[in-house]
Formats: sequence, C-alpha cells, structure tokens
Amino acid sequence: MLKEKQIWNGLVLSAGLSSRMGAFKPLLPLRGKTVLGCTVDSLLAAGVSEVTVVTGYRGEELEAYLSAHYGSNVRMIRNQQYRDSDMLASVCVGLTQMAPCAAFFLLPGDMPFVSRETLQALIQARLATGSPLVFPELDGRRKHPPLIDASLIPQIQSYCGTEGLRGLWDSYQSVIRTVPVSDTGVGIDLDTGNDYAMYAS
Repeated sequence: MLKEKQIWNGLVLSAGLSSRMGAFKPLLPLRGKTVLGCTVDSLLAAGVSEVTVVTGYRGEELEAYLSAHYGSNVRMIRNQQYRDSDMLASVCVGLTQMAPCAAFFLLPGDMPFVSRETLQALIQARLATGSPLVFPELDGRRKHPPLIDASLIPQIQSYCGTEGLRGLWDSYQSVIRTVPVSDTGVGIDLDTGNDYAMYAS
C-alpha cells in the first residue's frame, strides 16, 4: 500500500514542435484517447494527485483538450520560448506551476505506455530507500520517468550546466537509485511516424 499522507505529482513535457513526427504528436489518436491523454492517464492511474503539463507549440489546442478532459486534475503552463529552449527549460517552467508535493514523476508527453505498476514500484523504492532520485531500469539501462524528490527543485531550477537534463542527472549520480522493471513502456517514446505506426494499431 502507498502511504496516504505522501503527495505525488506528475510533470509532463509537451512543448515541442513534433518535427520528427510530421504531425502534431500530442493529439494523435491512440487507444481511444490521444498520445498525451494516455501519458497523463498513466500517471493518474498510479495515484498521482495532480499532473502539470508544460505546453508550447500549439499550446492553445493542447490546453483546450486538457481542460475539456481533465479539469482540475491537470495544471497547465506554457513555455513561451519552446522554439529555442531544451527540455530542462520546460522542466523549470513547469516547476513554477506545480503544486506542493513529496516528489514528482517527470515524463515526456510522448511516452504513453509506462505502466501503473512501474510508477508504483518507483514510489515504493523511494519510500524504502529515501533516495531523492529513482529511475526505472530496463535491460540494465536507466529509463524514464524518474521520481524526483521535491527537495531537489531549487537545485534543478538553478542548474547551470551545458548538457541539459543529461548533465543534471550526471550531477546526481551518487544518489540515484534504479528499480529493475520488465515494463517495455519505459523505453518507448513515439518520436517518429514509424514509431507511431508501430504502436497505434
């Protein structure tokens, strides 16, 4: 059982141009929903209290979709510099809007297949070890989404490295814990039209 007094949030990044997909990726239909909808739903199904979605390109469309389908379960904030910024910049934008929590999952909006069981396993590992940064591990490789302790938020927001999220994670190597999973969803991001065609059917 998950501890009832702990609050877990989700931060979903959906600000990009979808340039490699050739279509507007977040709202592509998938399993009776949309790519972004499946991503948000996976977090809510795992017991996340609230999801913050960072929009950017075609932000008004995304925000209208989220408002219509999720109401108060989802917060939205727009990265106005989405054309010229990286994922870490969107993370920092999202953190300004996210509600207080014990820890939060960080999930790209094009990873719709992460299972509830994986997310809950990360929570259990965090509770058991106290690690401020817990990643799933598939076939010996670290994957998304990490579960990030809220105590790291000020450090994330002030990080000045040149390698974006990868550089940020590298700076925390000594405290990272990984949880081996069999969930292939942690390794699937719908980046191209071929990716979408493979999994949309």
